[in-house]
Amino acid sequence: MRTVGELLRRWRHRRGLSQLDLSIAADVSARHVSLVETGRSRPSADMVIRLAEQLDVPLRERNRLLLAAGFAPRYPERPLDGDALPAAREAVERVLRAHEPYPALVVDRRWDIVLTNHAVAPFLARVAPELLRPPVNMVRLGLDPRGLAPFIVNLAEVRSLLRVRISRQLAVAPDPGLAALHEELLAPGGAEVVHRAGSEVATPMIFRFDGRELRLFSTVTTFGTPLDITLEEVSIESYYPADAETAAYFTGLDL
Repeated sequence: MRTVGELLRRWRHRRGLSQLDLSIAADVSARHVSLVETGRSRPSADMVIRLAEQLDVPLRERNRLLLAAGFAPRYPERPLDGDALPAAREAVERVLRAHEPYPALVVDRRWDIVLTNHAVAPFLARVAPELLRPPVNMVRLGLDPRGLAPFIVNLAEVRSLLRVRISRQLAVAPDPGLAALHEELLAPGGAEVVHRAGSEVATPMIFRFDGRELRLFSTVTTFGTPLDITLEEVSIESYYPADAETAAYFTGLDL
């Protein structure tokens, strides 16, 4: 097991900071940072948290730092779809319902789907049943040939966008499960796609169902200043129509 000093040094290197940079940001001496990293000084729990905050260490990894320093974890991890976070769950469900008739869903750090609104159902009805066995992964639904991939007109572009997003996630906080998903479905191969300029808002996902093209762009919503691991790691993916024809299709759905 790595020491807290070794873990802090890895996070500092990952953020591209010197010991002096970190010491100034955390309002401690550079010597103290050095002593902590080399194991010659045992930091208090509050010092571990202070350094982790300046390094933008995710809550899950802050617990790991605390354990390595000999302290109990501070940040709980409770399922959003359980009964432990009723206010947060109600807030998320309100957002999902309010977004109808357009699709919206909640995903965790590995892009597993936690909650959806009713407008997602027509999309899930088109994928193979084996892809709907929990945990249902949004990236796999989109890129697997048994999923939505055959219906996505600009599949290479969508894959490229997902590759960029997940690569950024891994750069911020490495995760073995997410890395495995990236290797399975998003490993670079062939010519890279250059994203098109000129879209009014963002690069759309273009679906073709029954001869009709649906153009959607997405936004991402996260919780501000969460103190629970689950709340820090979930995001709401909301999809909007990119043209009048797509808007008309969704407003005509019987939800």
